[in-house]
Parts: sequence; structure tokens; C-alpha cells
Amino acid sequence: MEEAIKGAILGGVIGAVLVFLEYTMLSKDAKERAQKLHRKPELDDVAKLRIRTMARFAFVLPLLFGAGFWLIWG
Repeated sequence: MEEAIKGAILGGVIGAVLVFLEYTMLSKDAKERAQKLHRKPELDDVAKLRIRTMARFAFVLPLLFGAGFWLIWG
């Protein structure tokens, strides 16, 4: 069981980093686009959907990592 917890923690950290990187990348893109169009920077619908999709994936990732660690090393 200890290996499953280690895997879940690792999966959670990786998921959080992925969501953070995706958000920063999309925010940077929105700022560049807003500067080009002389508007207020905001995320479009596609960017919001990408962030939501990554967040869902990050939610499942600890479960998958926990199960994988438990099967391999447990």
C-alpha cells in the first residue's frame, strides 16, 4: 500500500505541473494575441476547454500512477 501512495503523490505532482504549464502557455499566448489586437487579454473558449481537459487528466493521473506503482512494486 505504501507504494501506491508514493505513486499517487507522484502522479498528483506531475498532474499539477502539467496543468500549471498548460495554463501559463495559454496565458502567454492570450497576452500576445491581445497585444497584437489591442484588447484585454482573455482566454478563448478553446483554451478554457484545454485547461479543463488537462485538469480532468490531472485528476485521474494520481489514481493511474498509484495503481501502476502498486502493480509493479507492490
